[in-house]
Amino acid sequence: MPQHEDHHGPRYIARREFLARAGGGIGGLALASLLGAEGLLTGEAEAAPAPGVKLPPDPLRARPPHFPGKAKRVISLFMFGGISHIDTFDPKSELERQDGVSVAGRPGFDTGGRSAPGRLMKSPWAFRPYGKCGMPVSDLFPNVGQCADDLALVRSMKSESNNHVPAVYHMLTGSAFGGRPGLGSWVTYGLGTENQNLPAFVVMTDPRALVGGGAANWNSGFLPSNYQGVQFRSGGLPVLNLKPPKDVSPEKQREALDLIGKLNEEFLRAHPGEQELAARIRAYELAYRMQAEATEAVDLSKETAATRTLYGMDKPETETFGRQCLLARRLVERGVRFVQLYSGGGVFDQSWDAHNAIKPNHEKHAKEVDLPIAGLLNDLKQRGLMDDTLVLFHTEFGRMPFTEGSVGRDHNPKAFSVWMAGAGIKGGTIFGASDEIGYVAAEKVQTVYDLNATVLHLLGLDHTKLTYHYSGRDMRLTDVSGNVIRDILA
Repeated sequence: MPQHEDHHGPRYIARREFLARAGGGIGGLALASLLGAEGLLTGEAEAAPAPGVKLPPDPLRARPPHFPGKAKRVISLFMFGGISHIDTFDPKSELERQDGVSVAGRPGFDTGGRSAPGRLMKSPWAFRPYGKCGMPVSDLFPNVGQCADDLALVRSMKSESNNHVPAVYHMLTGSAFGGRPGLGSWVTYGLGTENQNLPAFVVMTDPRALVGGGAANWNSGFLPSNYQGVQFRSGGLPVLNLKPPKDVSPEKQREALDLIGKLNEEFLRAHPGEQELAARIRAYELAYRMQAEATEAVDLSKETAATRTLYGMDKPETETFGRQCLLARRLVERGVRFVQLYSGGGVFDQSWDAHNAIKPNHEKHAKEVDLPIAGLLNDLKQRGLMDDTLVLFHTEFGRMPFTEGSVGRDHNPKAFSVWMAGAGIKGGTIFGASDEIGYVAAEKVQTVYDLNATVLHLLGLDHTKLTYHYSGRDMRLTDVSGNVIRDILA
């Protein structure tokens, strides 16, 4: 598997070259149409190039890992806005004892200038032990709690920023600055994909608004554009404009594409090393193949009523995220390498960003995702997909143990919780701890780099070897840090 690729950086091009590139890119449609008509675009093999056209090896072809990994694919469940660890998976009896005690003026409490520390506030929800492991989970997540024996819970995470966009970038790209490849891009760069008829990396966002930082969280950064995430809608056609217009007959489309295809062949013969054109051709080939398979993949009509109920699709509050979770299962079932789902978008109560009041905010969003997430975990298990699928539940930071205003909580990058389930994970595990009030990570402190190194390890990728040469150095997802969290591995 290649670990390094040359990157020549941006350069200016002449007007004629620009027009030639644009025309060549459109010609990719012709190649896809011609190959499809000849029966070369099937789900069984990668599309062959048109006669006389030699494309470089497909960058998304399936490649072996560095070592045998437990997981083949990942489903990322990202709770945007900063879900409160002390109200969900990290109970604090000391907050019960000191509820209402002011921390204003006390040393050791800092909000990074965001707001003045208020009073310590106990969780509004009770915690109950679940599973044989007795994992405490709050009443916000009763259905996920039922899956406790499958979860490896890390309670000692910390981040480097208390602002949403850099914190999300840090969690999802390994850097607080935009422009870096997303986690899904690094995974597909390392392993390719198992299905050439669907995107390798699929993203589904909250329909209310985009996550902070938007598409920069799933773009390919300095990696080639083949590795960026493809955004699917949770309803209707997965990608807009997959089908040609109704007034364009197959005959008209074929006539136009035949001509463009010939022009494209001539251009490639004259410019055999044209990487951008080759990438664009592959994108069009994928779009052509997706017309059939992507439409089938998002067709939930064949799912049983029991399955739709399992995901909460029969309830208004869980229908949207339930649909997305079910789509995620269908996509990984069909060989998609990385699927990322977002709960929350925009600001304040559109997401988990509970500045105003923790109780109504978290009750609303937890009700939307609890049942669908449990449905996803149980469905993966009963279908045998849990054995080689990794499910990751994460967020950009936690919330403070003291009040902001009267009943809200501010951002807390000093401590938060994440969990993983599935391939290679030691279920029923609680690892690390925050301090007695959940203010800072205190025992077995873990960074974002450690978490990402662990995800890559479970896929059979050594995070120190998965590199890309850019700007004079070998770049990697974990920068110069990161240790695998081995205590949570089976």
